[in-house]
Amino acid sequence: MRFQLLGPLALADGPDAVVLQPSKPVILLAALLLHANSTVSAEYLQRAVWGEDQPATAKAALQTCVLRLRRLFTKHGVTGTSIEAVPGGYRITAGPPTLDLLGFRDQVRRATALAGDPEAELYTLKDALSLWQGSLLANVRSDVLHRDEVPRLSEERLRAVERVCDLLLGLGRCGEALVDLWTATRVYPGHERFHEQLIEALYRTGRQSQALAEYRRVKGFLLDELGVDPSPSLRQLELSILRGEDLGAGGGSGTSRAAGIRGTGGIAGALEPASAPALSSASAPALSSASAPSSASAPVPAPAARVIQGAAVPLPATAPGVTPVPAVPHFTGREAEAAAMAARLTALPPPGADGQRPLTLLVSGAPGIGKSALAQHVAHLVRDSFPAGRLLVRMTRTDGHPRTADEVAAEVAAALGPGRAGERALLVLDDVVDADQVRPLLDPGVRAEGPDLAVTVTSRMGLGGLIATHGGWVHRLTAFTEAESYALLLAALGPERVEAEPGAARQLAALCGHFPAALRILTTRLLTRPGLRLGDAVDWLGDDPLARLTLTDSPDHSVSGLFDRALGRLDPRLSEALLRIGTGPPELLHAAEGGDGTKSAPPVPEDVLEQLADAGLLEDGPPGPYRIHDLLRTHLRRTVRIRNRRTEKV
Repeated sequence: MRFQLLGPLALADGPDAVVLQPSKPVILLAALLLHANSTVSAEYLQRAVWGEDQPATAKAALQTCVLRLRRLFTKHGVTGTSIEAVPGGYRITAGPPTLDLLGFRDQVRRATALAGDPEAELYTLKDALSLWQGSLLANVRSDVLHRDEVPRLSEERLRAVERVCDLLLGLGRCGEALVDLWTATRVYPGHERFHEQLIEALYRTGRQSQALAEYRRVKGFLLDELGVDPSPSLRQLELSILRGEDLGAGGGSGTSRAAGIRGTGGIAGALEPASAPALSSASAPALSSASAPSSASAPVPAPAARVIQGAAVPLPATAPGVTPVPAVPHFTGREAEAAAMAARLTALPPPGADGQRPLTLLVSGAPGIGKSALAQHVAHLVRDSFPAGRLLVRMTRTDGHPRTADEVAAEVAAALGPGRAGERALLVLDDVVDADQVRPLLDPGVRAEGPDLAVTVTSRMGLGGLIATHGGWVHRLTAFTEAESYALLLAALGPERVEAEPGAARQLAALCGHFPAALRILTTRLLTRPGLRLGDAVDWLGDDPLARLTLTDSPDHSVSGLFDRALGRLDPRLSEALLRIGTGPPELLHAAEGGDGTKSAPPVPEDVLEQLADAGLLEDGPPGPYRIHDLLRTHLRRTVRIRNRRTEKV
């Protein structure tokens, strides 16, 4: 039996793994495994399980918790590993074969010993990094562990990503390094070392203009958001590119400039933010060496790269990030979702809920599916239950970059004003990019002196890690039903126009794929052309739906623009996979059945399909587990045709 700590806490027996359900014994197990083979004090374990405000019976309850954990071991057949009661606390014994964290660190030590052989070091590091299995301790609901332990492990992981990319650059495998660096720089925009590696990799693959553009983007971010200049090494790299210098294996930022960087972390999975706050956390930033390890853990080496983070930079007054929730004109549909959300937001809190995290609702789905409209509509439905205010908090800037939790927290505090204790306020956190952007805002400590908060989160992402660690209710939106689409046309165009040609109205809704954003753009265009019969509009829209679903005086308001911006947020590997899916046969989305009745593997890897589905760009079937919306497929085919024509001209 093997304990898996580098992801959701799980027990593995060969290829089979059981993810443990969140409970206090699971928190206890995580705390012991994080310090395996060391004595962990009873006081620390009590804080890990019950937090800083422990019950008076915590000491006796800890003993009960240990008994429950031992029963859990018996239930799952864990043998050879026991929980020992020792003076001052408890200890669990494990080794590299039985605990992935120890196996991971053992492999990293082996890699360090192979520093003279870059290929062998790279192979060993990648083998170690493959042990990371997703969001760290996603099923362990302990604020103390996520504050004190997860950031330390996240830092180890990121430094390993740095090292692997250094090795790839040093070996001249720049294209391979680009795949990981695109993701790393977007997830961790304040981590300058990743940007330096990305710029070098772009330059050395013949993309000088793109490398310089990336430098300008990073420089602008550092100056505008944090008021600092790029690091000397970044400035020197720009100068070398402008001079056209050769940044070969020995001259760039490869092994020669980062030979001392060693750590423990992951590549593909490691580039996902861990379950603890990774950037701008109000509790303990994952990339900062300032988070003190517990008494049971070893000191953490200082980070090798300069990392800028945590600065609270308010948005300019011309683009406020926090405003009162606006009304939604002609809101129709989503009756079941709106009723369920309103009921949950207005329900009385359970007894003893003081000091707990705020009630959280998650509204997720594809870009343009109507998440923001639903969240704002519900906020107006429940306005009487939130006398302290209802605020719309924009979590991304106009350029698509995420805002940090620190600046959002400062603006929310300023908007709510002082006091208001005992009253309720509702925050609509709109267009959240990832779970780490939200977690610090849900910490009970950030609102200790203000009103009680309820939070509605809208996001294209599924944010399963946030729900696993913080709980909440999920509403995943899909396209409208035929009845909802028809109701929207009635509300927007008026019953006289729609009921005069009901068949044509239904055809228009079908041409829009019952996609809310498309229907909104269509109704806006039809309102500006009151003399156009709906029957004629069917032929007009059917000739070229994507071109027609654009506001001529505001090209940014278009279905194509919406999809382009969504593709721009994706990792290049995922966007290329989506383009392939959109232009390929339906079999790319599900396993094809062979003549013997067996299922063959899908041409697109399952993990890629899952990530695209999580980003809202693939929908649930039928047929099969995945399908793509017709409008998105049309857009992808058009994008590929345009790209191919440009290539032919070159």
